[in-house]
Amino acid sequence: MGPELLGFAAAGICAYAADLGLFIWLRGPLGWDPLTAKALSFVAGCSVAYAGNALGTYRGRTPGVSRMRQYAVFFAVNIAGALVQLLCLAVSHYGLGYTSPRADTISGAGVGMALATVLRFWGTRSLVFRTAGKAA
Repeated sequence: MGPELLGFAAAGICAYAADLGLFIWLRGPLGWDPLTAKALSFVAGCSVAYAGNALGTYRGRTPGVSRMRQYAVFFAVNIAGALVQLLCLAVSHYGLGYTSPRADTISGAGVGMALATVLRFWGTRSLVFRTAGKAA
């Protein structure tokens, strides 16, 4: 499982860099509104992560499965991860009353990202690129 975790992490780091870089470029020089910029950068990050996992970490798994189906499930898993991050932020900020920028960063980008990464790894491994003969 070590090489699999490393490959997943490498794809995730590249995806994060693409997401962040595109978001900053769209918000800064191009002056796009934040929600449109984030939506587009999120899709770009998902696409980079999918490519890294499909062509790298999990290449050779699930031969004969439609790449479009894989991408759709992968995208859904990533949406679920984003919702986990938002839920952690909402619980901390609105439910527990931790409203400082530091608390928001810890809950959303720290705890939320950690939980979302576990969900994404599980979903990518068991739903998107499951081994032949294994049911989801």
